[in-house]
Amino acid sequence: MKKFALLLLPFLLFVWVLPTMAQAQLLTRDVDPQELIEDARETLRDMARHPEYEALQSDLETARGVLIFPRVIRGGFFVGGSGGLGVFMAWDEERGDYSPVAFYSLGSVSLGIQFGGEVAEVIIIARTRNAVDSMFADVFRLGGDASVAAGPVGAGRSATVTADFVSYARSQGAFLGMSLEGSRLRIRDDFNEAYYGEELRPVHIIEGRRVDHPGTHALREELASYRLQPAAVPEEVAPEAIEPEAMEEGPAAPSWEEPQPVEPGSGGLTIEELEAESI
Repeated sequence: MKKFALLLLPFLLFVWVLPTMAQAQLLTRDVDPQELIEDARETLRDMARHPEYEALQSDLETARGVLIFPRVIRGGFFVGGSGGLGVFMAWDEERGDYSPVAFYSLGSVSLGIQFGGEVAEVIIIARTRNAVDSMFADVFRLGGDASVAAGPVGAGRSATVTADFVSYARSQGAFLGMSLEGSRLRIRDDFNEAYYGEELRPVHIIEGRRVDHPGTHALREELASYRLQPAAVPEEVAPEAIEPEAMEEGPAAPSWEEPQPVEPGSGGLTIEELEAESI
C-alpha cells in the first residue's frame, strides 16, 4: 500500500499541484488597467452584437450600470471557485452619459461543470438603483444585499426578470447558463489609485465625477450607443420667429477641462480572492 502511495504521488503532483501553481502565476501576474479597459470593450462588442444575446441587448438599453469582466479564470483542478478583474460604469441620466470606470474583482464564482473552459467572459447588468448603490460597499455578495439572476439566451427568447443584477457569460463562444448567486464583488482601490493617480472610492469616481481619463471614453461611448434613442427633437425655430423676451440668456454652461492622461499602474488578482469552493 505504501509503495502504491509513493507511485501515485508523482501523478498527483503532475495533475493537481503543477496546474494550480501555473494558474496562480497567471492570476497574480501584473495587469495593465488600460489593457483591462480595452479588453472589456472587446467583450462588450462581441457579446452585445451576437444574435444569441438579444436579452443582453435589451438590458443595455435601460441599464443603470454595467460590470464587465473580460476574463473570469477557473481557480484550480476539480475546484468550482473562479475569479476575475473588471470595470463598472453607471449611467447618469442628467448628464446623458456613462461615468468613468471603477475597478472591481469578482471571486468565488461557482460555475461547476457548466464552465466549459478555463476562461469565461462575464457581463453583469445593474438594473436598479439598489444595484448601483451596492457597488459602493467595500465587499458584498451578489444575492445578499442585491439579488442576481442569469439572463435568458437565444434569439426570440424572453423572460421576466425582477432581480437587481442580471448576468450573462460565455466560454469558448458558448453561453453559460449560470447564476452568480453568492459570488463576491470587491472594490480594487489599488487599480483605481494607479489609474487615476490618487486615492479614490468608487462613489467619488461614479457619483462625484472627481476624475476622468481619456482612456475610458471609447468604452463609455460604446456602452451609450446601445441605449434607447431619445425622441426626435423638433426642428429649431428661426431666431427672428422667437419673441425677444424668450431670448433671454440662461445660466452659463459649466466649464470642464479634461485632465491630462495618467500613466496606468499594475496589479493582479490574488489567489485569496478566488475563495475556491469544491464542487
